[in-house]
Amino acid sequence: MEEAQVFVRNDAVDVRVRQVAIPKPGAGQILIKVVTTGTNPKDWKFPAWMENFNGANTGDDITGYVHEIGDGVSGFQVGDRVAAYHDYTAPHGSYAEYAIGAAYATFHIPENISFEQAATVPLAAMTASLALFSRLGLPEPWFKEKTWAQKPEGGVLVYGAASAVGTFAIKLLQKADIHPIICVAGRGKDFVHSHLDESKGDVVIDYREGESAVVAAIRKATKQLRYALDAVSEKASFSVVTQVLDPDCGAMSVVSPVGPEECPEKIRVEFTDVGRAHKDEQEFAYIWSRFFTLGLREGWLTPHPHELVPGGLQGVQTALTNLKEGKASALKYVVKIKEN
Repeated sequence: MEEAQVFVRNDAVDVRVRQVAIPKPGAGQILIKVVTTGTNPKDWKFPAWMENFNGANTGDDITGYVHEIGDGVSGFQVGDRVAAYHDYTAPHGSYAEYAIGAAYATFHIPENISFEQAATVPLAAMTASLALFSRLGLPEPWFKEKTWAQKPEGGVLVYGAASAVGTFAIKLLQKADIHPIICVAGRGKDFVHSHLDESKGDVVIDYREGESAVVAAIRKATKQLRYALDAVSEKASFSVVTQVLDPDCGAMSVVSPVGPEECPEKIRVEFTDVGRAHKDEQEFAYIWSRFFTLGLREGWLTPHPHELVPGGLQGVQTALTNLKEGKASALKYVVKIKEN
């Protein structure tokens, strides 16, 4: 079969396609014949930052048909349409004709959702759910009508709301009936606005207005902000979030590691490493993967907007270069593994 390797050399993405053997699923694993794959910024960042990822198949958004099932797997049959969040520390990712998914992080694709749409979901939706409900400890959607559930009165800040992680976070907060949702976005501001409920205090703020204006607008939107998801996790976003969180009991989730010297004294900073879904959060991944199927079927969880990149596995080069150059705004690049 064909597999794409991702290299980053001299600050440029270089994707090479090679021939490798079709892998065999181990216990608890599913071999998936890949139809489409999503792409993520980490797919080029890891090879650029870490030598052991340079030359790896870094794709983690798998969609396709169940081809073979390993021992101990239940709930799936050969031929099922599925999506999976691949373990980025393991081989046999989604940039290939066949990929390996862990059964606990694999879910069925409803008939109303295409493979291209489903490819936008696994990694980003898993990151958003981990950030909100595991790292920050917000009450899950199935607690939304329980009077004893501790929903934050001041709502939740989502910085980078037009990103796939940010937008899935908005949808999950909506499902959990947690408001106001205070969003920060730029070029995708109108897209974010279309997902909000102004009657419940939801608002989107343009970060291009400058740091002081953004801070003032957030403070105006909520009286006491205790929770935030920073889906950008760069110096500028971290600076804004730490200024507006409650200094005594605030908590924020970040998607990139933050050094202890950067953390305010009393604000709880949680690194949301989505890879934990394949380590100490496997039960969480199992439950939420199946909840994604329900949400896609019922329509409250909608796929992220996407652009289909032509060229089969060769299209990975274009997609990752575009991501590296910052061309994506309110969309994900999706690659169809085999051209018709």
